[in-house]
Amino acid sequence: MLKNFINSERLSDYWRNIDKNILFSFLALFFLGVFFSFSSTSSLAGERLNKDFYHYFSRHLTFSILAISIMFIISYIKISFLKKIILPIFTISLILLILVPFLGVEIKGAKRWLDLFFFRLQPIEIIKPFFVLITASLISSSKEKNSNYSYFLSLLILSAIIILLLNQPDIGQSILLITTWLSIVFISGIKISYILLLFGLLIICSIAILSIFPEKFGYITQRLNTFFDPTKGDSFQTDKALAAIKQGGLKGQGMGEGILKDSVPEAHTDYIIAVITEEFGSVISVFVVTIFLYISYKIIKNCIKISDENSKISLCGLSSLLIFQTFIHIGVNTSLLPTTGMTLPFLSYGGSSLIGSSILAGVILNFTKNRFKYE
Repeated sequence: MLKNFINSERLSDYWRNIDKNILFSFLALFFLGVFFSFSSTSSLAGERLNKDFYHYFSRHLTFSILAISIMFIISYIKISFLKKIILPIFTISLILLILVPFLGVEIKGAKRWLDLFFFRLQPIEIIKPFFVLITASLISSSKEKNSNYSYFLSLLILSAIIILLLNQPDIGQSILLITTWLSIVFISGIKISYILLLFGLLIICSIAILSIFPEKFGYITQRLNTFFDPTKGDSFQTDKALAAIKQGGLKGQGMGEGILKDSVPEAHTDYIIAVITEEFGSVISVFVVTIFLYISYKIIKNCIKISDENSKISLCGLSSLLIFQTFIHIGVNTSLLPTTGMTLPFLSYGGSSLIGSSILAGVILNFTKNRFKYE
């Protein structure tokens, strides 16, 4: 069976039909993530946590190798098989998310991770790409029937995930999923009036939740107040990140010379773009952002050539997920958005984030391949 799965003819077809521009762009992001991890975590591990200087770097490298392997496997398998395993994997991931309140590990007031002994898994990182695929499958399968049932069903799935996320609490991922879902339904051709109605309902529900559960979600109101008026709260992290970006300037302070990673907790995850800018300059940050935009451009360009409605909606949704998460992270780092604790795909430290990014990358590479005979 393995021999049939991996043979020279299939490998040759794979390499000939894969979109190499997107592939090398993803690989570049992975390698940049490893490099920046070495720069941003060495002093943190050695001086503050009394661990080996390469503790975080070696873990990031290990997860990057695993993530790249997952990306290649997902991009290699037949698209027919990939579509069959979407629902089972999504169901398993959703069950894991449901287990988080009961078996999860609480870190700094948030319970978002499951302890799997060798690493802590954040189920929502696995759910995100598969939620896009499930939503795209529902919408594309019912478009021929002109039924709005699929939109309602996908909204129910989204609502269930959001309720579980708010319980953790994780407002950042909730906003990311909502905006991604709205982009998917918009791309699918839903009436603008429906989108405005949904948007209005989301705002009403958000205000209701903040009003009914002020103790649990009061921190959201506090962050919004601090964002609009920094004197009303603690804006230490965002102020430090913005100062680091300004300090980095065009060329940066030099590798390892930044101070943000030593002054702000979790800077190597939530504020990695600020760390990069401080040490390597805004030129490198703009280069990183350009890679993300180029990937999105290539995805949209491929969508024009694809006739399958499901693949089109899936690719547009995955592209939206990637770009929204990237710019939410950058917006927080530059004080353009309230603090959300959002990682930067491929570059931020964290095994769950890297695995989630690899799944997204693998599906994109699979769906943008030129389809060949054995499929």
